[in-house]
Amino acid sequence: MSAIAATSIVPASERRLRNHASLGLALRNTLTMAGRGLVKIRRTPEQLMDVTLQPILFTLMFTYIFGGAISGNVVDYLPVIIPGILVQTVITTSVVTGVQLREDMDKGVFDRFRSLPIARIAPLSGALLADTVRYGIATALTFAMGFVMGFHPAGGIGAVVAAGLLVIVCSWAVSWIFAFFGVIARTASSVQGISMIILFPLTFLSNAFVPVDTMPTWLQWFVNVNPVSHLVTAVRDLVNTSTFGADAWISLLGAAVIVAIFAPLTVRAYMRKA
Repeated sequence: MSAIAATSIVPASERRLRNHASLGLALRNTLTMAGRGLVKIRRTPEQLMDVTLQPILFTLMFTYIFGGAISGNVVDYLPVIIPGILVQTVITTSVVTGVQLREDMDKGVFDRFRSLPIARIAPLSGALLADTVRYGIATALTFAMGFVMGFHPAGGIGAVVAAGLLVIVCSWAVSWIFAFFGVIARTASSVQGISMIILFPLTFLSNAFVPVDTMPTWLQWFVNVNPVSHLVTAVRDLVNTSTFGADAWISLLGAAVIVAIFAPLTVRAYMRKA
C-alpha cells in the first residue's frame, strides 16, 4: 500500500468524532440563524401582521357571518370555527418560509453566508426553525380570540396545548414544501402565487368552516380526503372531547410523508445554490 493511500484511510472512531463535530456545528449554526430570524421580526414587527391580525379578523368575520346560519348562534359555532380558523391561519403562515427564503437569496444574503465558516445547511434550517415561533403566535392568538368570544374547550387546557402542538408540527412539515418552492422559484412573488394556488382550495374546500354534508355530493369526496379536513377534525376532537383519534394520526403520518419527500428535495436544491 502506498504512503498516500495509507494516509487517506481514516479510522472509524475518528470518522465518528468528525461526524459528531459536524453535527454539533450544524446545530449551533442553525440556532444562531434561527436567532437571526427572530431579530429580524423584532426589528420589523410588521412581519407579524399575518399571524396577529389574520386570526383576529378571520375569527370575527367567519363567526358572525356563518355562526347564526350554521349553528343557530355564535357561541355554538365557536367549537366548530376556532379549530378551522386555527388550521387555516397557521397553514397559510407557512408560506412565509419560502417567500423570505427566496428574498434572502435574491438580495445576496446567502452569498455572504457562503463566505462564512458555518454549516451550509444552517441558513435553511435556521429559517425553518424560526418560523415555528410565528406558528406559535398565531396559535395562541386564535385560541385567545376564541376565549374572548366565549369559547370554552371541553377538552381542557391540556387538550388545547396538544392541539396547538399538532397544528404547529403539521405546519412545519408543510413549510418544507414552500421552502422547496423558495429555492427553485425565480422570484418571491412567484413563490407566494404558487403557494396560494395550492392553499386556497385546500383550506376553503375543507370542513374548516361549514359541515361537509351541506356541500354538493360531487364535492364531498374531495373534502373528505383533503388533509386539511383531517387536521381540522383532529383539532376539534382534541379541544372539544380530548380525543386523540384517527384523524390526528393521519395528520401526523401525512406530515412525516411530506418531510420525507420534500426535506431531501429542498436540501439537495439548496445545496446546489448555497
